[in-house]
Amino acid sequence: MTALLRPRDGDALRAEIRWVARRADVPVVFGGAVDEDTLLLTEFVGTVTTGLRGLSVLRTSGLGGQAMQHRRPASVADYRCASTITHDYDAAVSGEGLRSVIAVPVVVADRPRAVLYAASRGASPLGDRTAEVVVAAGRRLAHEIAVRDEVDRRVRLLELAAPTTSTAPAVTEELREIHAELRALSGGAGDAGLRDRLAGVCARLTGVLTGEPAGAVPQLSRRELDVLAQIALGCTNQEAALRLSLGAETVKSYLRQAMSKLDARTRHEAVALARRHGLLP
Repeated sequence: MTALLRPRDGDALRAEIRWVARRADVPVVFGGAVDEDTLLLTEFVGTVTTGLRGLSVLRTSGLGGQAMQHRRPASVADYRCASTITHDYDAAVSGEGLRSVIAVPVVVADRPRAVLYAASRGASPLGDRTAEVVVAAGRRLAHEIAVRDEVDRRVRLLELAAPTTSTAPAVTEELREIHAELRALSGGAGDAGLRDRLAGVCARLTGVLTGEPAGAVPQLSRRELDVLAQIALGCTNQEAALRLSLGAETVKSYLRQAMSKLDARTRHEAVALARRHGLLP
């Protein structure tokens, strides 16, 4: 298989920074991704100088370093006079005129992956509302990165799975489980590009296991296929609902619609027909 490139996490980071700028009453929002123990500032809204652009923040230095080190938000009411942080980056911060600053780490699997900042230039400290918005953005970004990590992990499993004659049935069943979980993961993906990528991976996987679609193919919706993928694993309606974050009645409705489009009398026949048409692996 040819690996699909992971969407750049910087795109998701940029989206959250812009969201904070729209939702919070704060003049400056910025941030960057963490690589090993170093944060690189790359995304900005409201800055008037280039002093912060491309700045590398070490895990042991400054407000961002404190947020990374302790894996929790850190803030100062007046950056220049703060005694709780190192002042390695005073020139860049003072050049931008920033005073009240909050730094929120984006933590995935107990590891900082990015840091979001909000800052003001006035004497008044940032309010609780601003802090709540930045923290919410950090949580959303952490969820998005976690989903992308899981997708990458499962794609690697797909690429490593090289069926042999003796292992083909077991590998096929494992690939079907991966297909169903990828479809379930797509429901929690907030990024449209990532959802498209998931759909592409699922389509590739289905093609590998079923070949070309047979005859006229019924047009099932994304959610109808999501439900059938779970049913194919032997899930009950309730189990499928939990895995897809849907209501049990909603799952039943999607299943009925899929059965009707496939002209199937039972759920198991619906799965068999979907596979025959190349809609499921």
